[in-house]
Amino acid sequence: MGEDKSRKTKKGARPKSVVRKTSALAQELHLSSKEKIRRVIEETDTRAGRIFDLGIQALIIFSILVYSIGTLPSLSEKWMRILNIVDIVCYVVFTIEYFGRIYIAKNKLKYIFSFYGIIDLIAILPFLFARQFDLRAIRALRVFRLISALKISKYNDSLRRFTIALKIIQPELVLFFIITGIFLFLSSAGIYYFEHAAQPESFASIFHSLWWAIITLTTVGYGDVYPITVGGRIFTFFILLLGLGIITIPTGLIASALSTARNMQLDEKIKENLEKEQLKAGNGG
Repeated sequence: MGEDKSRKTKKGARPKSVVRKTSALAQELHLSSKEKIRRVIEETDTRAGRIFDLGIQALIIFSILVYSIGTLPSLSEKWMRILNIVDIVCYVVFTIEYFGRIYIAKNKLKYIFSFYGIIDLIAILPFLFARQFDLRAIRALRVFRLISALKISKYNDSLRRFTIALKIIQPELVLFFIITGIFLFLSSAGIYYFEHAAQPESFASIFHSLWWAIITLTTVGYGDVYPITVGGRIFTFFILLLGLGIITIPTGLIASALSTARNMQLDEKIKENLEKEQLKAGNGG
């Protein structure tokens, strides 16, 4: 009896699996060419989509490597020609990808002016306008296209959490940068007052003193410009203490906001699970 039941279930399971495969094939056959391209370019849950996504990411890294090798001073003309050909091939692929994304986009303007759309355009600008303008340096911005790798599902939650955190602390960050700008001006004016007479070349004006204020408030201290008067050194001591506080403020804000964003995401997941359980209970009743 047990064997008969297992045979029946197997026989019943086979037609169901065949029906599913047949329906999936039928759906694929009825898909338009635009939808097929969209699945390859945008969706990473299909085999073709994963291959395309990983291929583009690998090509980005390879093109950045080629660009970096091209800056070596002792390359022969032969290698320069090879690198130039490889670079053009990369540009062609990126250009096809960019216009392909525009083609499949439901809202084309939204994609063009989105963050990824702007980065995609910047990546191909040297190829589109290299003859009219010298945009070789802009190729370095191509590295930002690696951010699209964060679209992968396992990074989605982290990226969304970081976005939520920035939105939470946006007013505080704006206020922080305004106050930092004020401190930069006051530091420049203060050191100019103390050091202008002793070092008229290094501290010729408040604008010249601004460089000292930046490297001191950020605690970098290159040592190319430094005070020599007693008043200037005492003033620098207080500015250095202020700089230590300025550096720690955004770190604390971001850490606190990320913790809040994580808690918000956990609350959302708990609510979703509760809703699913309620729906299951309702269907079962």
